Amino acid sequence: MELRLYDTLTREKRSFVPLDRNNVRMYVCGPTVYDFAHIGNARPVIVFDVLFRLLRHIYGAEHVTYVRNITDVDDKINDRAVRDFPGLPLNQAIRKVTEKTADQFSADVTALGALPPTFEPRATDFVLPRPDGKSDMVTLIHQLIARGHAYEANGEVLFDTQSMPDYGALSGRKLDEQKAGARVAVDAHKKNPADFVLWKQSSPGQPGWESPWGRGRPGWHIECSAMAAAYLGDVFDIHGGGIDLIFPHHENEIAQSRCAHGTPVMANYWMHNEFVNVEREKMSKSLGNFVTIRELLADWPGEVLRLNMLKAHYRSPIDWTLKGMEDSAKTLDDWYWVAADLTGERPADAVIEALSDDLNTPQMIASLHSLRNSAASGNERDRNEFAGSLRLLGFLSESAAAWNDRKQQASGVDAQAIDGLISERTAARARKDFAESDRIRDQLAAMGVVIKDSKEGTTWEIAR
Repeated sequence: MELRLYDTLTREKRSFVPLDRNNVRMYVCGPTVYDFAHIGNARPVIVFDVLFRLLRHIYGAEHVTYVRNITDVDDKINDRAVRDFPGLPLNQAIRKVTEKTADQFSADVTALGALPPTFEPRATDFVLPRPDGKSDMVTLIHQLIARGHAYEANGEVLFDTQSMPDYGALSGRKLDEQKAGARVAVDAHKKNPADFVLWKQSSPGQPGWESPWGRGRPGWHIECSAMAAAYLGDVFDIHGGGIDLIFPHHENEIAQSRCAHGTPVMANYWMHNEFVNVEREKMSKSLGNFVTIRELLADWPGEVLRLNMLKAHYRSPIDWTLKGMEDSAKTLDDWYWVAADLTGERPADAVIEALSDDLNTPQMIASLHSLRNSAASGNERDRNEFAGSLRLLGFLSESAAAWNDRKQQASGVDAQAIDGLISERTAARARKDFAESDRIRDQLAAMGVVIKDSKEGTTWEIAR
């Protein structure tokens, strides 16, 4: 079946045709590691992990390369380093901060069921020319200057946006319509208000590298252009990220990469996920609804967060609610009960078909619910396809027993006492004492225990 993806640049859903079926390449902007990642950061991780899994399914795991970078040079990181390690030289303090926060991010997204990307480069490793000859920021800036797309002014190197006639195509912001404002800094040394920094000076109290333009550090946008080219080449298949990155970050990435390499495009498909709201409001620290992945993982298994995120299409905003989490947890409890102990290597065609329609995860989940009903009725083929579909999507990472044990521990129930009551109920049913059987069922329900009878026996779980 044909894979179709919505391309932000052309503003249409297009058939996906890779540049090379044996080397399908995707780049996604990763975190700036200055603190714990919030739930909004989890959305691109989960969305593009699903796409990564789908591409591996279609083309073969060995034929897909996924790069997700780590930004470890940033003013917020500098501030955190000064705050947390005041006695250390800044560069050492920054390294301590970013190593810790990058490890936190990795642990959090692993708990969400995300596969590790093929490569996860750190920006600071790609500032200066490298012994291995991979693309780097200083060399890219050299190329932009040599091609007439960048200039030095007031100790900085800036990209000349007027040197690129179709600058603004991704965001739809034409140069002659751009006004000075919140997202376009205005400085007297710029030729045009939209010109952006490729290299800036560093004070003694800021991280810096020696360059042909003095001691300084790169602008934000040039980092991703260098890391993408280092692992994926001058032109690759898919570039992804959050919708907030369309302008200026991705717009400027396109400008730098195309002008430095002399190519008509940087990536053939641009994909962007929408925002995450919390209880119908925009997430912000001032509203008190700013929630980190780590905080949610303290109360919920990562797979619950994963399913909850996939219930809305990636190009639609999602409202993150407690009710939604509870519903997702109940759904997973049921899926584990039906399929956790099946190998299920082959996913269902209906699930792949839904994903192939621009990652239509709501339709995918509807297909899973339908498949679940067939699987629960004992259809062996459907049971295996149901399990195979869930495993492809990053679910069923543990056994049914382990999943149930986790819930028991979280709820603080006495599993031995529950097993004893269930044995008493089984004995009551065997002697046809249905009044006693119902009394025990009600007693278990009052304890928050849900029991399920089947021909294989009675199982139980904690109600969410």
